[in-house]
Amino acid sequence: MATHDDVAGEKTGTDLEKVNANLAHVEELSQRLIKALSVRNPANPTLSGPSNELFTRAAGSYWVEMLEDPAKIYGQQLEYWGETLRNFIKTHQMMLHSSAGGGDDQPVTDKRFANPMWQSNPYFNLIKQQYFLNARAIEQAVADMDELEPVEKRRLEYFSHQIIDMMSPTNFLGTNPDALERAVETEGESLVRGLENLVADLEANNGELVVRLADEDAFELGGNIATTPGEVIYRNKMMELIQYAPATKEVYETPLILFPPWINKFYILDLKEQNSLIKWVVDQGYTLFVVSWINPDQEYADMGMEAYIEDGFLAAIREVKAITGQQKVNAVGYCIAGTTLALVLSLLKKRGDKSVKSATFFTALTDFSEQGEFTPFLQDDFIDGIEEEVKQQGLLRSFIMARTFSFLRSNDLIYGPAVRSYMMGEAPPAFDLLYWNGDGANLPGKMAMQYLRGLCQENRFAKQGFDIMGETLRLKDVDIPLMSVTCETDHIAAWKTCYRGVQQMGSKSRHFIVSQSGHIAGIVNPPSKKKYGHYTNDDLSLAAEEWMAGAQFHEGSWWPRWESWLKKRSGKKVKARKPGDSKHPPISPAPGSYVLRKANS
Repeated sequence: MATHDDVAGEKTGTDLEKVNANLAHVEELSQRLIKALSVRNPANPTLSGPSNELFTRAAGSYWVEMLEDPAKIYGQQLEYWGETLRNFIKTHQMMLHSSAGGGDDQPVTDKRFANPMWQSNPYFNLIKQQYFLNARAIEQAVADMDELEPVEKRRLEYFSHQIIDMMSPTNFLGTNPDALERAVETEGESLVRGLENLVADLEANNGELVVRLADEDAFELGGNIATTPGEVIYRNKMMELIQYAPATKEVYETPLILFPPWINKFYILDLKEQNSLIKWVVDQGYTLFVVSWINPDQEYADMGMEAYIEDGFLAAIREVKAITGQQKVNAVGYCIAGTTLALVLSLLKKRGDKSVKSATFFTALTDFSEQGEFTPFLQDDFIDGIEEEVKQQGLLRSFIMARTFSFLRSNDLIYGPAVRSYMMGEAPPAFDLLYWNGDGANLPGKMAMQYLRGLCQENRFAKQGFDIMGETLRLKDVDIPLMSVTCETDHIAAWKTCYRGVQQMGSKSRHFIVSQSGHIAGIVNPPSKKKYGHYTNDDLSLAAEEWMAGAQFHEGSWWPRWESWLKKRSGKKVKARKPGDSKHPPISPAPGSYVLRKANS
C-alpha cells in the first residue's frame, strides 16, 4: 500500500519534471527573444511621448496654482492622505477579521477588476482602492491647471490617462489575481505559453511589440473572408481595380466605384457574406468596382497624394468608364479615401470634367479645424517626429499608426489583449474583425506629410485652399449630389466634424446620416442584423447639436436608405456585365494580390 509520503513524493517528482521541462522551454524562448529584439528597427523616439515642454508647462501651471491658492492644494493633499490611511485601516481590519467581508461596497463596473479577490482579499483590495485613489488624484490635479492653453490641457488629460491605464495593477503579474490563479492552476505552464506568445509577436513584427489581437491562422483571404466573386481587371503601381461579378440578370447603367482607405485593407467591407457591404451592393443590382491599394515599401517613399489621385482615383474612373461604356460613374470614399475623393471632385471641377455623377462619403473628414481625439498627436512635436521618422525610413510604418490608433482605446486594444496573451497564456481569438485590424498598411513618407501638415494641421482644403497638381483645391468646389454617412461614437472621424465639412461643400443636393456605433461597426451594419439605427435631418443649415436635436431616428441599417438614394442616380437597368472586356481581361480572381502584401514585407 502506498503511504502518504510515497504519494507526496510521487507528486513532487511529477511536478519537478514539469517544472524542468518548462524551464528548458523558457531557456529556448529566451534565446528567441534576444534574437527577435536584435533585429528591431525602432521608431523615432520623439513618437513615444510629447515633448518635455508640455510637462514643464504643466508643472509651472501647478506651481502657480499652489502659490495663488495654497489652501486648495493642501486640502487636496490632506484628502489624499486621509483616503490612503482609511484604505490601510480597512485592509488591517480585513486581515484581523477575515469574515468581515469586502473592503468596499462599490459595485464592480470595471471589467478589469471582476475577480472576486479584488473585493475579498485584503492585499488585492488595498491595491485596487489605492489605484483608483491615485487615478482620481491625477485627474483632479490636471483638471485644476487653469494656466494651460486648451490644446495643452487636452493633451495633458490624454497622456495622464495613458499613465493611469498603464499603471493599472492588472497589467503586472504580482498584482493580477487572474494571472496568478492561472499560473498556479497550470503549474506555471500559462506563463511559459505567455512568453511564447510574446516571442512570437516580436518575431512577427521585426522586434516591435505589437500585440496580436486575432488568430492569423484562422483566416485566408479569398478562402473564408473576402470571398465575394470578382476579378482584378486593371493594375498599376498604386492599385488593383476589382470588378465584382454580377448577382442579378440586370444591373443599373451607371457603375459604382468604391475607394477604401489605404491606411487599412479594403476587405473590412467584405469580411463574410452576412456583413459584406460589397456583396450586398452587388446583390442590389449594381456593377461594383473596388480599388485595392498597394501596401507600399521604401520604393514608394516619394509617392504623394498626387500619386493616389492620378494613379488611383483618376485611373479607376477612366478605366471603369472604358469598360462599361458610360460617361459617368458614382463614387464612394471611405475615411481618408473620402477626404481624397473630395479633393478629386474639386480637381475635376477645375478641369471641367463631369465624370462623377454623385459622391458618397463614409466617415470622411474634410474640415480639420477640430481634431478631436487625435489632438494629442497632431501638434508640432509629434508631427516633427513623424517627419524625422519618414526621412529615415521612407515610410510611416504600419505599426506606428496601429499603436497610435490602439492607444485611443488602450485598455481594449493594448493592455487587455496583452494580459490575456502574455500573462494568462491564452491564444488570440479567431475574430475576423480583429484579424483585419492587425493587417495594417504603411504610408509613403511624402503622402503622410502632405496629409498631416497640409490637411490635418493647416486645414488648407477648408481654408485657403490645398495646392496640388497645378491647382488650388477648395472644399466649396464640391458641388455634385452627395451623401455623407457618419457614426455617432466615431473616435476617428467625429460626426460633428464631418458635418461641418459637408456644410461647406457647394452642392445643392446634400444628405447627411448619423449611424449609431463607431467608425467600423456603424458602417459595417447590414440590414439583416437590425442592430444599429440611424438619424436623418434634411436641414443642414443648423449647428450640429441642433441638427441632432431635430433629427428623426430610424430603426435598422442605413444601407437601404443610401441605396434608395443611389439608384435614383444610377440610370436605367441594362444587361448584367461580366468582369472586364477585351482590353481588360481578368488578371486574377478577387481579392487580388496587392491585399496579400504585408506591411513588414
